[in-house]
Amino acid sequence: MCGIVAYIGQREAWPILIKGLHRLEYRGYDSAGVALINKDLAVYKCKGKVDDLVNHAAGKDTSGTIGIGHTRWATHGPPSDVNAHPHYSGNKKMVLIHNGIIENYASLKAELINRGHVFESETDTEVLVHLIEDIQTRENLELFEAVRVALNGVVGAYAIVVIAKDNPDQLIAARKSSPLVIGIGQDEFFIASDATPIVEYTKNVVYLDDEQIAILPRKGELVIKTIKNKRITPYIQELQLQLESIEKGGYDHFMLKEIFEQPRSIKDSMRGRINAREGVLALGGIRDYIQKFANTRRIIIIGCGTSWHAGLVAEYLFEDLARIPVEVEYASEFRYRNPVIDENDVVIAISQSGETADTLAAIELAKSKGATIFGVCNVVGSSIARATHAGSYTHAGPEIGVASTKAFTAQVTVLTLMALMIGHKRGTINESTYHTMLSELESIPDKVEKLLHLNDQIKYLASLFKDARNFLYLGRSYSFPVALEGALKLKEISYIHAEGYPAAEMKHGPIALIDEEMPVVVIATKGASYEKVVSNIQEVKARKGKIIAVVTEGDEDVKGMADYAIEIPATADQFIPLLAVVPLQLLAYHIAVLRGCNVDQPRNLAKSVTVE
Repeated sequence: MCGIVAYIGQREAWPILIKGLHRLEYRGYDSAGVALINKDLAVYKCKGKVDDLVNHAAGKDTSGTIGIGHTRWATHGPPSDVNAHPHYSGNKKMVLIHNGIIENYASLKAELINRGHVFESETDTEVLVHLIEDIQTRENLELFEAVRVALNGVVGAYAIVVIAKDNPDQLIAARKSSPLVIGIGQDEFFIASDATPIVEYTKNVVYLDDEQIAILPRKGELVIKTIKNKRITPYIQELQLQLESIEKGGYDHFMLKEIFEQPRSIKDSMRGRINAREGVLALGGIRDYIQKFANTRRIIIIGCGTSWHAGLVAEYLFEDLARIPVEVEYASEFRYRNPVIDENDVVIAISQSGETADTLAAIELAKSKGATIFGVCNVVGSSIARATHAGSYTHAGPEIGVASTKAFTAQVTVLTLMALMIGHKRGTINESTYHTMLSELESIPDKVEKLLHLNDQIKYLASLFKDARNFLYLGRSYSFPVALEGALKLKEISYIHAEGYPAAEMKHGPIALIDEEMPVVVIATKGASYEKVVSNIQEVKARKGKIIAVVTEGDEDVKGMADYAIEIPATADQFIPLLAVVPLQLLAYHIAVLRGCNVDQPRNLAKSVTVE
């Protein structure tokens, strides 16, 4: 959701904060703001993007070596100058930035109003800073103690940073269910929602855990306590992130860069885990739990958005290769459905960021029922990585574009490795098939590389359909989740309505929509369902729909039926999603660019959904 950045040290804070906010803007871009302590406590904030904030503050005093910054994704209150963070306390001596939701803000606000507090914004965040001020004033507490006491009365999720005019040499930060990382430099500290604003300044970081508060002094050591006032020894980790991986590298957009990084990210997700020549497949995270997987009565997969689509691919993989029953659940619905789950179940939680609030809540529910939880995520040290019993990282590298691309293929790659490993352990794959599939899987990065050469062809297709009002995406078997993912990519970045369906379901309703203005993307690769998909194409053609077919190289039959065809290399059915999704990503990207959309920061969306 929102992006948080803060600094205390000897450098000028403003350029560090602004650069950090630019790097965090994928987390929210409704409004932005910065607070600095110089001669006074100065706050500059406005509706719009970080560049709007820079223009707003032009010519004003932005000096100071301590400051906090925020880029917002609106929850309570619409985007506006007054709702932008940071928020002042009532006495204007303290400011706070916040990512998350204070669920009991209404009752707190009513109580504070009764005590004479006056609020300027519609946000829950302003309630929290007033609460801290109220407690500090009434109980005559130091800033840290006031924050700690206030947080004991808060229900909800938060990552906060507080600075105060009367404490010009101190930052206070805290988190619960919303990420916060602290960078430790030489006589300086950095705080951010993720490591991207920190990486060029230090490699030493501490990830705050839930209900922990940090005191970051201008001089001295980092102090971490719980909200119950228990002292915690900081665990300092070395940051693996590289600066060049969070820059565009000559591409027009992060999304395009990340699409073109997929040969490498898929290969990195297999690196050290597979050796087809020797028939070796080993996922370190699953090694200690392989018997649990092999004997489980069922696997439950939870995720949101693109991660849910990856889970649907995994359902086919685990049932096909390992012969284990699988249920795929929206994490956002799972916890409210009173699911039947116990210690015999294995739950796989999928999340790019490792911070998805709904997925974290679902994990906690499943753990409380005794299930074994396995995580598949991309961010080392993330909340899901820490909350699960075991897991595997995808090694996709940072994904800055809001629309997930390489995260999807990396997730599917890891899930494919898991299904093959468990199937081999259970004896549900014979040795010949196992070795053949390992060899084919190793070839996938090169085949994706080949697909990327179709970029110009797909850009031309995009120019033909950029003004369409609706799209339909169809697929069967392993291609059905790809149809869903292709439709999601188009709608989230181009704002064209699009729906994905199992191809056979078209005749049960969606076929009524088809006319000569309806583009229909059909994943029609050679495989077990090929003849059935060909029949579906003919049904669309009979109603004058425009067919864009994703076909296997050399398939002249479907090419002859389709209005337009995109050829992909031949592969096993199980690996079709890793190839077929790439041209759909490019199609969505180019349509969005031609429509003048901001593909990296689509409206109303944020990269990491850390609130429920």
